[in-house]
Amino acid sequence: MNTFNHWRGRHLDIEGASIYVEETGNPQGPALLCLPGGFGQIETWNALAPGLASTYRLIGIDSRGHGRSTLGSLPLTYRRLEDDVKAVVMHLGLSRYSIMGHSDGGIVALRLAADPANPVDHIVPIGAQWELPAGDPARAELGRITPAFWREHFPGNDVPHGVAAYEALNPEPDFERFARAVLNLWLSNGPDAYPNESIRAIRARTLLVHGEQDEFIPLTHTQAMLGRIDGASLLCLPLTGHSAHEERPGWLLPVLRTFLQT
Repeated sequence: MNTFNHWRGRHLDIEGASIYVEETGNPQGPALLCLPGGFGQIETWNALAPGLASTYRLIGIDSRGHGRSTLGSLPLTYRRLEDDVKAVVMHLGLSRYSIMGHSDGGIVALRLAADPANPVDHIVPIGAQWELPAGDPARAELGRITPAFWREHFPGNDVPHGVAAYEALNPEPDFERFARAVLNLWLSNGPDAYPNESIRAIRARTLLVHGEQDEFIPLTHTQAMLGRIDGASLLCLPLTGHSAHEERPGWLLPVLRTFLQT
């Protein structure tokens, strides 16, 4: 099927957590990491995976606390998620790799690519923020989200980020603790949080994907990121919200194929 299904992967013990990693696609192809967004998991990439699987070794990583990965006892930060990915890369012995990352996964992709020590070829951040300064209106919006809010709006297992889906999949489900960790992650600041101006150091080929109707990130934010990354390209999709890879895979896929070959 060339999709992620949460049964043929493996767990890696990384800094007090069990991180779930699953592969599909062409095992001899270039490595393409698939990093999901907050409250999501690797199956959110399944609309794109079949169209990339013949060429790429697709490596899905459930972020700490998400999907089949446990949360562990360390604070959930973007640096911690970055270090988890680096540990997976080292375990798999990858000499080079590219990254598709949605939202939080895109932020992790930016952090990884901003460090010249990481052998990153291409990054595709989808609906990703590069900064969230004090006073940004988005902070107030995010601050209104609580575990109870998430339970009310996403209770079921009909979507990958639903509460029931999380509780059915996670080996150590504790939604209140998990949700508070993610919400604190979003509102965090400092060197372990958003990459901020460090994105100017990115030399990997970069395709920024923005949904015209993204309810969290304005186009001006993504345009500001575009101006800070040398040689970056911007794909702005109409009639699309925060999750272009799920909402418009048919539009995104041909651009991805072309970009990843550059």
